[in-house]
Amino acid sequence: MKKSTIILIAVVAIAAIWGISAYNGLVKMDESVNTAWSNVENQYQRRADLIPNLVNTVKGYAAHEKETLEAVMAARSKATQMTVDADNLTPEKLQEYQKAQGEIGAALGRLLAITENYPDLKANQNFMELQAQLEGTENRISVERRNFNEVAREYNTSIRTFPKTLIAGMCGFDKRPYFEAEEGANKAPEVKF
Repeated sequence: MKKSTIILIAVVAIAAIWGISAYNGLVKMDESVNTAWSNVENQYQRRADLIPNLVNTVKGYAAHEKETLEAVMAARSKATQMTVDADNLTPEKLQEYQKAQGEIGAALGRLLAITENYPDLKANQNFMELQAQLEGTENRISVERRNFNEVAREYNTSIRTFPKTLIAGMCGFDKRPYFEAEEGANKAPEVKF
């Protein structure tokens, strides 16, 4: 065999090994994004599971606050019916999902504001425990959203840098969207006493 043929075979073999390695790395990163998305959904589900218990506890003390209680349950129902597949996670779908989850947050805020009018409710052990779990869940949601954004950033950076962009383009690895701050989140809440 000629020396040039051996060199050509070696170059092709090295390129093939690199291509396989790059592809496998992108698959692992894609799966990391999917896992991070599942963790986000898991925490949102945890919140949705806590809401009926919280509403029922408040209902016993504030039966005439029917409108707020119904709004919380309607927001929960809407948000739990909406699912976004991690493989089809587009910016539009993520924004719609985030909006539905934001509606739950707003409704829960109104529900928790009701408790200011019911001192017995605020002292109720079940309510206090549910409120603490809900606060913990909100923190977990925040952490998982941040983790998702970090994993999505690593993945997006990898598929957009040369030479992996060649493999990503040929194999259909697409950019993943990020969670963004909700509209109006840049304004501090007004607290009145």
